[in-house]
Amino acid sequence: MTDKLNELTAAGVAVWLDDLSRVRLSSGGLDQLRREKHVAGVTTNPTIFAKALSDADEYNWQLRDLATRGIEVEESVRMLTTYDVRWACDVMRPSYDGSAGVDGRVSIEVDPRVAHDSDRTVAEAKALWWLVDRPNLFIKIPATEEGLSAITDTLAEGISVNVTLIFGLDRYSAVMEAFLAGLEKAKANGHDLSTIGSVASFFVSRVDAEVDKRLEKIGSEQAKSLRGKAAVANAQLAYERYTEVFSSDRWKALADAGAHPQRPLWASTSTKNPDYRDVIYVEELIAPGTVNTMPESVIHAYADHGETRGDTITGAYDAARKVFADLESVGVDMADVIATLEREGVEKFEASWQELLDGVRKSLEAAAKGKGSPNKAAKDNAKGAEKAGGA
Repeated sequence: MTDKLNELTAAGVAVWLDDLSRVRLSSGGLDQLRREKHVAGVTTNPTIFAKALSDADEYNWQLRDLATRGIEVEESVRMLTTYDVRWACDVMRPSYDGSAGVDGRVSIEVDPRVAHDSDRTVAEAKALWWLVDRPNLFIKIPATEEGLSAITDTLAEGISVNVTLIFGLDRYSAVMEAFLAGLEKAKANGHDLSTIGSVASFFVSRVDAEVDKRLEKIGSEQAKSLRGKAAVANAQLAYERYTEVFSSDRWKALADAGAHPQRPLWASTSTKNPDYRDVIYVEELIAPGTVNTMPESVIHAYADHGETRGDTITGAYDAARKVFADLESVGVDMADVIATLEREGVEKFEASWQELLDGVRKSLEAAAKGKGSPNKAAKDNAKGAEKAGGA
């Protein structure tokens, strides 16, 4: 039988898992995916943790200890989530060592409520870096306008960064500029650039979900014919910008000092529309030096029926630009689409973070009172957690 995920990896796409839980860790499921499905990294977000902590009794012993010690809810969340991420970093360490530090990374996100506060974002990034204390960690920082300087300042400290919630091309260019500036500062600060990693998480399926909604509202046959095309075109043009930046003299100077490029990471790659092929956002976004982070269901779907047709991005730039021109011609304002998605992305993760805090608070209260399984008290808070989704 053809190993389709191995073919994808050989085409230059690193397969990462967009999920984490203590059950996945304790059962050996993550290590099995690493060994058998070519999974070379892990991404998390507040939604993932909210669901994980509400679903498993394996957190109960830690919740009881935290309640006994009287630890406040926000610090308890950090203790619970960094425990899982530290464990996952250890599981993924063979991938990290085997790729000279490029893969084997595990991401944890800063508190999304500080996404518009640069100083607090950097302070939060430092705290998470200290707590996890593993070289294969990524700190996730949202790509808000305020987040750009935080990305630079965090990298300047020698801390590896996953820039998340990127939807538009101009913001992506600004993210790459922040990355280069951060590495230049890190070099000036005496850090070994070969140890600093970064990815830029460019969201995919949410773009189609928003654009398709607008196309349906427009209602013309021309508009309807453009459904399901915006997200792939957007990502393809992002890769074009990536190749331009990382062939520049400025980048070459950093590469000569040992730096690794900031790879584009395709996030939110499960299809939101059941009419679309379930692996479309993998098959149509294959190119060297990329990462695709997928829910486990998409990993298994690609292993079953995914088609690796070589590089599906590099030769598609003109077609992608035509998609954008056609969208504009029918009345879709892509600038407004991107602004809407960024705003909603931060809001959804803030909501998930609040669900996580509320769930842990109830669990701590239950543990302090000695009433049964602590995490059962939090289950109702996670009912809407999966709505945010994405890497």
